Amino acid sequence: MTVHPSLQTYADAWSHSIEAILELVEPLAEGEWNWRTPCPGWSVRDIISHVIGMESEMLGDPRPIHTLPRDLYHVQSEISRYMEMQVDVRRHHTAPEMTSELEYTVIRRNRQLRNENRAPDAMVRAPLGTEQTLETAMRMRAFDLWVHEQDLRTTLRKPGNVDSPGAHVTRDVLLNALPKVVAKDAGAPPNTAVVIDVHGPVEFMRTVRVDAEGRGSVDGAPSLGPAVTLVMDWESYYRLACGRVRPAALAEQIKVDGDQALADAILREFAVTS
Repeated sequence: MTVHPSLQTYADAWSHSIEAILELVEPLAEGEWNWRTPCPGWSVRDIISHVIGMESEMLGDPRPIHTLPRDLYHVQSEISRYMEMQVDVRRHHTAPEMTSELEYTVIRRNRQLRNENRAPDAMVRAPLGTEQTLETAMRMRAFDLWVHEQDLRTTLRKPGNVDSPGAHVTRDVLLNALPKVVAKDAGAPPNTAVVIDVHGPVEFMRTVRVDAEGRGSVDGAPSLGPAVTLVMDWESYYRLACGRVRPAALAEQIKVDGDQALADAILREFAVTS
């Protein structure tokens, strides 16, 4: 690839997950495309429709002209309506139609990446008619694909790739969201620290610090006396942070030390995507 060196991590993670997704769905029978996934409101077909739609937008393809039904309970925001458009327009496509469109889209995206020579800070299309840097776009596509790969693996009972390149991109994306979760959403008091200790195939410990003005930051330095320490495994962490499961369902997988009320508030706000 001619992609800029700083983008190579995201390109590699994207390639790894998209190939895994292709391998997962190509042998599926028609009925299996309708199976529900952990992604709220979406079936296997819906996830693949979303992947096709978002990758098509990275290619610069026009968005479909389509009116959404009014009874989609999981569509509750402007961004979810935006994402649902590419999904609902394909809800009646057959399995061969889905796999053919996915394969063709992947071929085109691979070609685009091979020829990519834009700088990481080049501005590109983003959801809702906005713009973002190419680096942000590629990072978010790698993140999105890995999370949906795991959705498919859960539904199809084919676990794997929990420590793949996309998993490490996902870790970094979710960690970047922690300061807002702890300081703003959960309302952790000024001058406090919260430790997140994650074990398993992707292992890390981070401290979220809330300064005197209530602003949050995250770093890898230990804290001597945090207000809360949350200990959990990697699967619990990403499932909770990606809105795939509620905290109550993981009560036995999450160990809490310190202020229980603050811990509950943090866990209640832990989901940063869905």
